[in-house]
Amino acid sequence: MKEEQKEIQEKQPERAGLVGLSCGSLPDFDHSDSDTMAELEQLLETAGGQCIFTAMQNRPTPDPRTFIGEGKAREIAELVRQNQVDLLVFDNEISPSQTRALEEIMQCRVIDRNALILDIFADRAKTSEGKLQVELAQYQYLLPRLSGMWSHLVRQTAGGGRSPIGTRGPGETQLETDRRHIRQRIARLQRELENVRQIRATQRRKRRKREVPLVALVGYTNAGKSTLLNALTGAGVHANDRLFDTLDPTTKSYRMEDGTEILISDTVGFIRKLPHHLVDAFKATLEELTYADVLVHVIDASSDIWDSQAQVVERLIEELGAQQTPRIVVFNKCDKMPLDFQPRMTGAVHISAKTGEGLEALLAAIRQTLGRDKIRVEFVLPYARASVLDMLYRDADVKKAEYQEEGIAVEVVCDQQVLGRLYEFVPQYRPKEEWED
Repeated sequence: MKEEQKEIQEKQPERAGLVGLSCGSLPDFDHSDSDTMAELEQLLETAGGQCIFTAMQNRPTPDPRTFIGEGKAREIAELVRQNQVDLLVFDNEISPSQTRALEEIMQCRVIDRNALILDIFADRAKTSEGKLQVELAQYQYLLPRLSGMWSHLVRQTAGGGRSPIGTRGPGETQLETDRRHIRQRIARLQRELENVRQIRATQRRKRRKREVPLVALVGYTNAGKSTLLNALTGAGVHANDRLFDTLDPTTKSYRMEDGTEILISDTVGFIRKLPHHLVDAFKATLEELTYADVLVHVIDASSDIWDSQAQVVERLIEELGAQQTPRIVVFNKCDKMPLDFQPRMTGAVHISAKTGEGLEALLAAIRQTLGRDKIRVEFVLPYARASVLDMLYRDADVKKAEYQEEGIAVEVVCDQQVLGRLYEFVPQYRPKEEWED
């Protein structure tokens, strides 16, 4: 009976309260409002919790000790007691000392948005690389918060009572021991992730040698990037309607209509107030964006705050140093919106990854942005002009070169520039003049 009760308790979501501070002196990325609180509730549900109540506080500046002020803290503590809440989640980043003070007042666990996101990432990481990156971010988050976890600071000795010769003295506090172990673990994780970065660099060099362009899907979390990857490539990756459903990136090959091969990569979704140490830890993955040939910025057209979400993504792209990479803006989930109410942006493509609407327009935009609006042509090259074949091997994708009696039967995929050089062999393809673009 006790085991059954325990199993029922484990299945029940953790009861939590959400707290936010609206404060003019805080930077925009750490400011709380109704939108960020609604997103925090989604994060809590993703982590397996249940929101019991939400509390907002307005202050000109954060309180140094309790962040939200002593009076508000006592008020929320009463809500915690009345509603039997186990956890309080702050929408803002709070310091270790503020966390300790709040836990004393609330008599329950207190975490901030960063800790909640880290918890979700830890649960979602499946590959060894993803687990390494999450573990590094967790340790970097934990290190400055250790002092609050050890109130006793018992000095270690080699044994109880009188210490053996050679082990006497102050010893090392548990806190100092933990800090040393964590710093060692961080250094080890950083070395392992550096190896991952070197492996990725080798893969990039091979890809460049093969001249296979990379298209990276970027966007706010739950914008539909994985669904789009599945729609384009049939990748079969999990695509659920929840935050951070994709943590480990997936790259799939796709062959365009003209035979050109490209790689399409799904990436981890961005979010407001994404912890900086999490971004640093995931640079081994996210730096792929800086080497991509095209970024496809996927925006949830059905979101009321798509504009602010898009700005968050653009800021993080800039932070990662990929602001110069060509971008295609894609409004996804247009099947949820009437045509007259769909958001507009110059040059943007409107699609529904779920229904397949607009995918052809997206592929055409990718071809154009890559500068590879290529065409496949077949012709017979006279032996007297065999030197042209060397140019084709260098500047185009030669699919076939068979030596026959009348000449070399060539099948090639090339762009308009190369096609212009082949005009005498394929007169039916007249190269475009500049004024015709």
